[in-house]
Amino acid sequence: MGDSAEKVHEEKVEVEKEHKEKEEKHEKILEEKKEKHEKVEEKKEKHEEGEEKKKKDKKEKKKKNPEDNKDGAKLKQKLEKIETKIQALVAKKEEILKLIKEADQVTPSTTS
Repeated sequence: MGDSAEKVHEEKVEVEKEHKEKEEKHEKILEEKKEKHEKVEEKKEKHEEGEEKKKKDKKEKKKKNPEDNKDGAKLKQKLEKIETKIQALVAKKEEILKLIKEADQVTPSTTS
């Protein structure tokens, strides 16, 4: 009968050991999930901070100097820059008009 009690005791110890191992494994998984969640939160905060900084940088754009409007050389530079942009836009406009004209010529002949 002592053998049987000893066996029961050993089984009980084994079950307790397995239970303890399962609890430790479960706690480890919970800890890993917690760490992962914290990392995600950190990334989220960094992203939000970056977005706020971008907005702030946009607001802090270079202020225009009123003295520039009195300087003839700077005004001429501005005018040249605008003229260059206008010429590029006019070239784009001409190209688009040409494409439209070509498309209009092709379309009626294919539908007839």
